[in-house]
Amino acid sequence: QVQLVESGGGLVQAGGSLRLSCVASGRTFSSYAMGWFRQAPGKEREFVGGISRNGVTTNYADAVKGRFTISRDSAKNTVYLQMNSLKPEDTAVYYCATSFLLSTMAGGTSEYWGQGTQVTVSS
Repeated sequence: QVQLVESGGGLVQAGGSLRLSCVASGRTFSSYAMGWFRQAPGKEREFVGGISRNGVTTNYADAVKGRFTISRDSAKNTVYLQMNSLKPEDTAVYYCATSFLLSTMAGGTSEYWGQGTQVTVSS
């Protein structure tokens, strides 16, 4: 059973930074792409960014390019989302996700999801 557990969400002022973490268990971490999605109130869940199995390739939504960075640590079975220059429009529940292919997540879906962590950016 695949489990994804996020942490690191919270309240931050606009222009600030947060780092989200997601610990994965239940299957070989290095065999699957990892990613992050978010869902704001009244909106559909959207892809934020993802990282390939070997960590070489990353893919980001246009809205976060240049501000957010995804990385992974296979020794810790953990994927990170470093969020800088946060804006009020980044406020959402952020979900960790995993799928065999990065392209699957970039297309807007995933095989497994975490429970989500709230990020709130005040103006």
